Amino acid sequence: MIKNKLKEKLYAGKAALGTFIVCNAPDLVEIAGLAGFDFVIIDNEHGPMRAESTQHLIRAAEVRGITPIVRIPDRQESTILHTLDIGAHGIQVPQINDAKSAKEIIEKSKYEPVGKRGLAFPRSADYGFCDISNYTDSANEETLIITHCENKICLENLEEICKIPEIDVIFLGPYDMSQSMGVTGQVTHELVENAAEKVLEITKRYNKIAGIFTGNGEAARKRAEQGFQYIAMGMDTTLFSAKCKEEISKFHIKNNQNSLCFK
Repeated sequence: MIKNKLKEKLYAGKAALGTFIVCNAPDLVEIAGLAGFDFVIIDNEHGPMRAESTQHLIRAAEVRGITPIVRIPDRQESTILHTLDIGAHGIQVPQINDAKSAKEIIEKSKYEPVGKRGLAFPRSADYGFCDISNYTDSANEETLIITHCENKICLENLEEICKIPEIDVIFLGPYDMSQSMGVTGQVTHELVENAAEKVLEITKRYNKIAGIFTGNGEAARKRAEQGFQYIAMGMDTTLFSAKCKEEISKFHIKNNQNSLCFK
């Protein structure tokens, strides 16, 4: 059975920093843990992973003491069931735009009496090596439920979504929100910032955690100071590419200055 360190940290009022994992590479998950991230979001919405490979990424996170969250590609009951059965400590669900959709997620992800999740003896239940009655209560308590707010429709319905007790985190997607606002890619535009302020205001009123995506450490720090707690900073591909560009640019500057000659 899991002990969700991320959920504990968030509800203690602290900010947590994570990153998206798009590549099917357990090594990168381990590196994220060793680097000091609090959590990874295994991105099954945009990445190529499915249940079998996702399970190995979850194991890699647990080995390094980092919390594995999975962003699921759809809201199908089987998708949610498989994701939680293989050991995800939480699910992150895109495009939740009204309370009805949010309630359906809870019904599919929680056991009785909260929801109607199917019961078996998978990895999440220690393959049957735990007391099953204790397991269902623990899973209901420890599993983190994160829903996306990424368009104007969700903003209009956000208060009703936040009234659902089992929703833990509202995650603002600035890029999708910018597209919805008609300012595609302008994630610091006034309209997007107004959306961020609204998410913060409503989540605070209903004792929810506010989450957001950022591109770098400086932006992540500013969002934490603003009041966001669940902060996703970049993804494996962008962090790697940014470091590559940085180091290559240093080489070219030095090369241009000294006219290096290789023998």
